[in-house]
Amino acid sequence: MPERSSPSHFRTLFLSDIHLGTRSCQAELLLDFLRCHDAETIYLVGDVVDGWQLRRGWYWPQAHNDVVQKLLRKARKGARIVYVPGNHDEFLRDYLGNYFGGVEIVDRIVHRTADGRRMLVIHGDQFDIVIRHARWLAHLGAGAYAVVFHLNTIFNFVRRRLGFNYWSLSSWLKRRVKNAVSYMGAFEEVLANEARRLGADGIVCGHIHYARMVDVHGIRYVNTGDWVESCTAVAEHHNGQLEIIHWNHAFDGEELPQLIAEAVD
Repeated sequence: MPERSSPSHFRTLFLSDIHLGTRSCQAELLLDFLRCHDAETIYLVGDVVDGWQLRRGWYWPQAHNDVVQKLLRKARKGARIVYVPGNHDEFLRDYLGNYFGGVEIVDRIVHRTADGRRMLVIHGDQFDIVIRHARWLAHLGAGAYAVVFHLNTIFNFVRRRLGFNYWSLSSWLKRRVKNAVSYMGAFEEVLANEARRLGADGIVCGHIHYARMVDVHGIRYVNTGDWVESCTAVAEHHNGQLEIIHWNHAFDGEELPQLIAEAVD
């Protein structure tokens, strides 16, 4: 992690899948990231607030409020904040075109990079067949992901005590399970086709919690990852270069009893 001097300044930052309102949200790490990074424009690429979970039960600790306040403070200081809702915060799609605290709400937007590329910015759930045609299954999958996350956290507590580095169970499953790999490949293909249809050079999205930057038949596909497990963001440098930033993933070992309780709850 970089030294805490002056914040690194980028032309653009892209963040998605923060899932404020859930116990899995890594709000403290995101706050640390936001303290260390500034940008002229910040895109919030969906699932920033988890309305699905908040409807099931209210959970909103101070750190989650601090994230919101930090983003609003950046807006007051002159950063452009653009919020592109996803499926978990789809309630905000009723307010497209409005501004709240200087934050602009849009369904999708085309961002032009410093080197002239046109990047479609969209969450991506609109092109997920599970979300579109089997919403109940998506809710079931969200619950299963939360269980995997908690088991992964406990597993890594043991690994850290044994001197091993962090290892992601869910990322391993995504890479190894044939259906998951096939799903991610199809997702990339469909979104690249949408960017091509609109005459864009690339697409920046979220939704599948897997940070990735790759060319798909001449279209630049960029996924921002998430702030639930991988803790990643995409930054555009002032020359237009795009970079995936992996922030430090750590937790206090004293949290283990609570995490175990949450995992079996």
